[in-house]
Amino acid sequence: MKATELRQKDAAGLQTEIKELQKAHFGMRMQKATQQLNNTSQLKVVKRSIARAKTILAQKQA
Repeated sequence: MKATELRQKDAAGLQTEIKELQKAHFGMRMQKATQQLNNTSQLKVVKRSIARAKTILAQKQA
């Protein structure tokens, strides 16, 4: 998700987005551990998306 799309959401929307991304990241980690994840670069993308959403949430709360 792009930063501009995240900036349009309110704080509650950002928190739900972070929770969804964290669930997706956990699922991908489990798939990687069981050798079921084909595209391991998605882990990096999801981690950066989580960080991006957390940064924007912190900016909104400040």
